[in-house]
Amino acid sequence: MALQKGDFIRVSYTGKFEEGRIFDTTDEEVAKTEGVYSPQGVYGGDVVVVGCGHTIAGLDAEFEGKEVGCEGSVVIGPENAFGLPQEDLITSVSTSKFKDGRANVGMIIEQDGRQGVVTKVVGRRATIDFNSPLAGKNVVYDYKIEAILSTNEEKIRGLLALYTGLKEIELEFDASVAKIYIPRGITFNQRWLIAKGKFAKEILDNTDLTEIQFVERVTKEQNEVDAIMEKAIGE
Repeated sequence: MALQKGDFIRVSYTGKFEEGRIFDTTDEEVAKTEGVYSPQGVYGGDVVVVGCGHTIAGLDAEFEGKEVGCEGSVVIGPENAFGLPQEDLITSVSTSKFKDGRANVGMIIEQDGRQGVVTKVVGRRATIDFNSPLAGKNVVYDYKIEAILSTNEEKIRGLLALYTGLKEIELEFDASVAKIYIPRGITFNQRWLIAKGKFAKEILDNTDLTEIQFVERVTKEQNEVDAIMEKAIGE
């Protein structure tokens, strides 16, 4: 059956530049070999919703109309990948803003939650480019559509893993209501706070569920452990 917008699928892929250098992959061994491994990454295949923008636009569009088991490779231009470089993301600052007043080409800079790289230093001025290092480049994605998810439990677990990196989470279902027990560790996680509403909308829009309940459970045992940890830190 051909995939349609709104289908939940598990897909494996590897993104690379046209010359072959890999910058992204769902294969853990490939990631380690190519030096792009992240301990926070989720490997073994991503769960995405077709047409919801969970991947770059050019790859997302590639899935619609394909069959489960399909393998392919697609070349994607920058306008449907990581965008074109924007002039307003390139700025010039005094080198006095740098530690010890020293700026070198290639330095990575963190500013206002953005990451940039020093591209030029002339006299006492440094040029910093906050564009994505992938901006303006053609990229190639090799992919395989592994499966289509059918149950609401699979869909919720898969999408939660995409948004939070958590593969194991407690769920309960009552008719068309899903109750999700949120681990305390991510309650105040900025990434989760931003993604929670989007996650709920995508589940409700693309399943037969009518309600999502997020439950933050605090037990006596957890409070006792927290108290011990707080005392240890205080000492």
